[in-house]
Amino acid sequence: MPRFFSNKRLILLLIGVIVLVALISFSLKDRQNATLPEQIVKDVVGFGQSIFSKPAHYITGTLDKIDGILNTYEENKHLKARLKEYASTQAELADVKADNKKLREIVGKEDSLRDYEPIQATVISRNPDQWEEKIIIDKGTTAGVQLNRAVITANGLIGKVVLVTAFTSTVELLSTENSNFRVAAVIPGEEAIFGLIEGYDSARGELIMKRIDSNFDVKEGQKVESSGLGGIFPKGLLIGEVTEVSTDDFGLTKLAYIRPAADFSMLDHVLVVQRSTGVTSGTDGIVPGEDEEGEDGS
Repeated sequence: MPRFFSNKRLILLLIGVIVLVALISFSLKDRQNATLPEQIVKDVVGFGQSIFSKPAHYITGTLDKIDGILNTYEENKHLKARLKEYASTQAELADVKADNKKLREIVGKEDSLRDYEPIQATVISRNPDQWEEKIIIDKGTTAGVQLNRAVITANGLIGKVVLVTAFTSTVELLSTENSNFRVAAVIPGEEAIFGLIEGYDSARGELIMKRIDSNFDVKEGQKVESSGLGGIFPKGLLIGEVTEVSTDDFGLTKLAYIRPAADFSMLDHVLVVQRSTGVTSGTDGIVPGEDEEGEDGS
């Protein structure tokens, strides 16, 4: 026993354990006020936490902001790409709608083509030097296109085929400066008024209808159609509308300026038409004073 108490280390250990247990039991009690040591410890720990937590929170917040900025940048980049894609899609949709409308008009026109057979085609090329002269379409002999076939849009007559290959065709427009290009035309009414479309006034943007009998009273606003005389252009294809009437240089006949029904500057979808009877040359009638269409280009 004396030897036990003589071991100072053991005694200090026991005292420390007793004090620790006492402190623990004391701290576990429900108290409203902390003891001085607890206050010191808590204040020191709280101060240390505040010193380290503020910079840590600042750094964390900064990193979060940087991450948010990066995410925002990526999202903004993605959204811009989507907006471009959306704009492109909208443009394509508008183009498809426009094409669909024109094709629907052409389909409606096909339904009314009772006297001739239509071949739908698309304009694929147009020479800037001959913008008002000729166009090239994507249908040729393999599709049944032949020389001297009339070509129209949903609005009216635009010209005829002058050159054909296996897969393409060249169309000469009514707005050509070729003096040999003539179309037998008629102004329908109680009494039909015949004449020839020969010539184009580029300054006015209008066709010239000549050889109109001076005894007929031609008025502004009257419609002009193909007469069907000559064999190339089927009867009843709308050409345009009379805007002005005058006499020719000799005063023996009248001439009229015709506003084209079709827009020659905006051509994309067209129809190549031919008579169901298969007539290709001027054998079915000639307008008085008119050369045969199969020979002079009308």
